[in-house]
Amino acid sequence: MAFLILVFYFYLIFMTKRTLCPNCIRPQNACICSFITPIDNDIHVVVLQHPSEISQTKGTVTLLAKSLLSCQVIIGENFTDNEPFLHVLTKFQGLLLYPSEQAQELSGSVSRLLQQKELQSHSDGNNEGNYKASHESSHKTSHETKQINITLKQQIKPYCLIILDGTWKKSYKMFMLSQTLQQLPHVCLPESLANTGQYYIRKVAKKNALSSLEACCYALGLLEGNDKYQKLLMKFNDFNQFQLSFRPKSHLSADQINYLGKK
Repeated sequence: MAFLILVFYFYLIFMTKRTLCPNCIRPQNACICSFITPIDNDIHVVVLQHPSEISQTKGTVTLLAKSLLSCQVIIGENFTDNEPFLHVLTKFQGLLLYPSEQAQELSGSVSRLLQQKELQSHSDGNNEGNYKASHESSHKTSHETKQINITLKQQIKPYCLIILDGTWKKSYKMFMLSQTLQQLPHVCLPESLANTGQYYIRKVAKKNALSSLEACCYALGLLEGNDKYQKLLMKFNDFNQFQLSFRPKSHLSADQINYLGKK
């Protein structure tokens, strides 16, 4: 997979004959470094990126990965035996952001329970006693909290949020091919957030669908209980406008023209 990345970079350098920004690896006139917003995220983020997204200039993962201080990107399609990903799971308890039938919505009660367990994973000594106290106090909050089946041994490790980066079709294929992903706890965003996407620079299967960056920011905000990711979401809007500025107006869709008109 590393070979494919090198091939793509060499293509940009030698075929386009344009100077690339050494940080975002994009042509200088399309550099997105001004939109990078450094954020010290509490929960580590792992982006599993489909190979077809590597050369996608309209993708959002580069901006996301450059902004979050604790983020890594692993490229592949089937992650069942993917060594870099399996290594991540030896250090972290993965939470897959994916709307499967078993996914638990990141509502207030679920997020509070996860925050309690995340704090517990960083505490020292007597993990079992702390877990029992936390579990007993959170047991009464909501029936849905009981459905996140994470064992005590798993909870010794801190959480990481796992994002699938690809089209809906490609993401589904990644999920179905990867037994490791299917066995992880799954979480999803509330409908009130899942349909508020501002990803107007790329055709999506569902109107107002979220980009990888938006979905990750909203999920981190709920999991960590803070709004520091709003800064990056605001920069994402600027990123959208910047990307659309390269297109002739005659090539813009009605939604894109309407979006630019609101700015």
